[in-house]
Amino acid sequence: MTEETPGFDEQSQQPDVPSDEAEPKAATPSAEEEAAAPAGDDTGQSAALVAQLDQARTALGERTADLQRLQAEFQNYRRRVERDRVAVKEVAVANLLTELLPVLDDVGRAREHGELVGGFKSVAESLESTVAKLGLQQFGKEGEPFDPTIHEALMHSYAPDVTETTCVAVLQPGYRIGERTIRPARVAVAEPQPGAQAAKPAEENTEAQDGSETKESGGPDEG
Repeated sequence: MTEETPGFDEQSQQPDVPSDEAEPKAATPSAEEEAAAPAGDDTGQSAALVAQLDQARTALGERTADLQRLQAEFQNYRRRVERDRVAVKEVAVANLLTELLPVLDDVGRAREHGELVGGFKSVAESLESTVAKLGLQQFGKEGEPFDPTIHEALMHSYAPDVTETTCVAVLQPGYRIGERTIRPARVAVAEPQPGAQAAKPAEENTEAQDGSETKESGGPDEG
């Protein structure tokens, strides 16, 4: 029989207990180091955040200025386009109405001679109504002062009954669209006679002198 070694099982069953000297403990930081380390990190992070915020504000200001400049340029462009559109429309309408002026002249002559009757009268009135809606206005009347900016003098004469250059006959009416004249009124004008103005003040002076003499001569009789 095999002899059993006493106490062998008891030693093999005991767990290994690590000793304190086998593995040294990790060094733990002191309380001052623990308090100082987070404070330094927070200061650095705050400075970095402030720098980033300043950069963001600068970039925002630049983008805002760019946007305002683009808005101003767009507004100017839109106004310029609208102005050009209106100008092109006015030119197109003026060109069309200019081509219709001879027809309107024929209508006017037919009305003066009493030939504007029947269906022709209806067509003529519709044409005149249409061009009036487009802004065409007729001007030029007898007896109005002559204005070289809107009148074209085709005939000239002298008359004793006028005190300034006057339109005495309208040979062809003028037309305008708004403030734009597309054809001046063609008229016959009359001016005062050259000697009439000089003679009139002389007559007035003579009458004044005669009146004063009569008044002076009447004084003694009344006394």
